[in-house]
Amino acid sequence: MTGAESQHLEWKESWRDEYLKWICAFANSGGGTLVVGRGDSGRAVGVADPQRLLEDLPNKIRNLLGLVVPVQLRHEEGHALIEIHVEASPYPVSYRGKYYSRSGSTTQELSGAALDAFLLRMQGRHWDSVPVPRVGPAHLSDKALARFRTLAARSGRVETEWLEESDTVLLERLRLVEGDYLKRAAILLFHPDPEQFIGGAFVKIGAFGDSDADLRFQDEVHGPLILQVERTVEVLKAKYLKALISYQGLQRIESLQVPEAALREAVLNAVVHKDYSSSVPIQISVYPGRLLIFNPGQLPQGWTLEKLLGKHASLPFNPDIANAFFRAGQIESWGRGIERVREVCRAAGATEPQWKAEPTELWVEFELLQEQIGRVPPKSPPSHPQVKLLMTLGERTLSRQKLQEELGLKDTQYFRQSYLLPALEAGLIEMTIPDKPTSRLQKYRLTEQGRAALGQQGDLP
Repeated sequence: MTGAESQHLEWKESWRDEYLKWICAFANSGGGTLVVGRGDSGRAVGVADPQRLLEDLPNKIRNLLGLVVPVQLRHEEGHALIEIHVEASPYPVSYRGKYYSRSGSTTQELSGAALDAFLLRMQGRHWDSVPVPRVGPAHLSDKALARFRTLAARSGRVETEWLEESDTVLLERLRLVEGDYLKRAAILLFHPDPEQFIGGAFVKIGAFGDSDADLRFQDEVHGPLILQVERTVEVLKAKYLKALISYQGLQRIESLQVPEAALREAVLNAVVHKDYSSSVPIQISVYPGRLLIFNPGQLPQGWTLEKLLGKHASLPFNPDIANAFFRAGQIESWGRGIERVREVCRAAGATEPQWKAEPTELWVEFELLQEQIGRVPPKSPPSHPQVKLLMTLGERTLSRQKLQEELGLKDTQYFRQSYLLPALEAGLIEMTIPDKPTSRLQKYRLTEQGRAALGQQGDLP
């Protein structure tokens, strides 16, 4: 077997019993092949006494790891090679009481939070699904639960009767309860102070000069996750990002240095996919020309940065947290978060951000637009999408689908976040069936305030 060493391939010049750790790691990391008799350069060097290895290795592997694996002899350039093919194990495999895993082309011993996460994953569970004793629905934030109900009603992704149930029943519907206990996800999402139970469950924001040593000022955003995203974006808009001013004719247009919808999506991704077992907060660093979002986390097993940036299935690090944000209409379930960020940046004429993935860290970096009076980003939609929505709606009454179609927007999430919901919250439009927000017959029309706002733009019919 040739090719560079990788997540699923390792070369060793000769056999040592300590290499049972590598076989253990392959079994715990999706399988792989250990080739004995090949040097680090990839060239075949051969093994001494291959027949003895063919007899001894299957027994050692079975006795010390509990695995039955094929051990094969092959020849290359006149040299004997031993290939050990290891299948992915459906259960955790240990070597002398310790667990090992593959990270790229290295074998690592698992310990602490990484070991906990591994054992949970091998049992078909995940970190945010672990129950927490002595915490009940009465301990949760009424404000956070009310905000979820509001967002979920608008999203149309929950049954209307769910939102009319008690907090206990709603949490059960969201699969945030196990037996008599709330899951960690429920604590993070809705507890007024989740840091009582989970360290580092907050967002840290800092403004810097040209270096990390030059910290100008900083903020921290604490509280339930369902509120953290909105609060984080509000703090960034209020204190860290400039409003850029441009004109279309006589109309004054204000926009952020980072397109707001892209910024919100990036913060959402960090909150949803963070490794909360790390006890390290999400960190947002704002420099004169760039904004960095650091997220303690890791790619799904076997994924590369290339796969993350391409089309991929949704595989959230915290499935229960992700489900709540999906029901609230904040994220999609199709793994399109990064692509939506790119689409928004392209539409606003901004540079697409750059992503970076380390074994335990994820980064996204935005280039900050600089203020240019009179500049209008090429191919950008209006900086006030609700104005465009009002102009499209006019004196008609239209469904969400028809409005989105006439605006030429394919991304439903982007339409809701940037057009529909801001106009509803501002009182510019209203529902025709307000007591049933998720009705399939729901339509929208201008309010008096909306007509007045449209008239001020000189665009009344």
